[in-house]
Amino acid sequence: MSVKIRKVGNSNTLTVPNSIKPIAHEFDVFQGRDGVIVYVPKHDNPFHNEAFIESHDLKQPEEFGGKLVGREIPKD
Repeated sequence: MSVKIRKVGNSNTLTVPNSIKPIAHEFDVFQGRDGVIVYVPKHDNPFHNEAFIESHDLKQPEEFGGKLVGREIPKD
């Protein structure tokens, strides 16, 4: 199965054949270095969703307890 790019206004359009049943109505699109075009169903990022952030405690307790003092990462 193959499709051709059509020019519609100022955009290029790829049609979706009837044999493909999309699971989403909105997609993110990417093009790889080798020219591959990938359509990925768009999902909300919960970490950019104000309602999600307000309803969850996103603080992570320190593994060893206590406050950070600035020397936790050893220098090489």
